[in-house]
Amino acid sequence: MDQTLAKFQPIALSLFRFITGLLLLQYGIAKIFKFPVLPYFANIPPLITVAGTLELVGGALLLLGLFTRPVAFILAGEMAFAYFMGHMFKGADPVFLPLLNGGTAAILFCFSCLYLSTSGGGPISLDTILRKKS
Repeated sequence: MDQTLAKFQPIALSLFRFITGLLLLQYGIAKIFKFPVLPYFANIPPLITVAGTLELVGGALLLLGLFTRPVAFILAGEMAFAYFMGHMFKGADPVFLPLLNGGTAAILFCFSCLYLSTSGGGPISLDTILRKKS
């Protein structure tokens, strides 16, 4: 069974990168362009604007598979920062459990991007196409 599914691993990696980029891109669009209109992104502070810009640009680059490794590394750092600053230390006392502080997505994005920074974008990416041309 392992060998049967193993041949799909490169394609699954490209799909994983694409979906991760798409999901991050939606957060960037919501924060920067206010679409869709969400109350918690209505009047965002400058730090969240920077995060939204990183998610918008980085999500688009991941979607395309361009500069995958460095972009994913930057986004992994941003998501770790988002977890600690925006979720764990949101109130007066730190709340460690992601289920209680709403930080589950930030942790998942952090480790997804960390994985992509080590594995690359997969065979269906602009990185691969550009590497083949040179």
